[in-house]
Amino acid sequence: MSNKNLGSCLCEKVKFEIEGDFESFFLCHCKYCQKDTGSAHGANLFTVNAKFTWLTGTDLVKTFHLPNTRHVKSFCSNCGSALPSVQGEEKLIVVPAGSLDTPVNLKPNAHLFMSSRATWEENLQLLPSFDKLPEL
Repeated sequence: MSNKNLGSCLCEKVKFEIEGDFESFFLCHCKYCQKDTGSAHGANLFTVNAKFTWLTGTDLVKTFHLPNTRHVKSFCSNCGSALPSVQGEEKLIVVPAGSLDTPVNLKPNAHLFMSSRATWEENLQLLPSFDKLPEL
């Protein structure tokens, strides 16, 4: 039986399904991923073998391809959430891990582009942790 993953954007107007397994999961620290996530890194799952289907909201999906690079970002034009993109002739499906509604059972394979990581991204595991927003 094939693995089925469901996902959506924050406003839930765009929904998608991926049937099949992911081949890899990378945390990318390149400057492009920092810019398009607004965070320290992108967390993306990759597959060339799964079947990808938009279920709702296809008309809201916008895709930006950074000129002269392989960097592509798809997003919901209503809420701005990152969404999957299908790239290149090999039909590489790149899925932002946070866009999935089903649990991700795969652990990241590796950190990429560590030479570009944010200067504040060191020893983060040493910071205090909270289950919710702390009292200010």
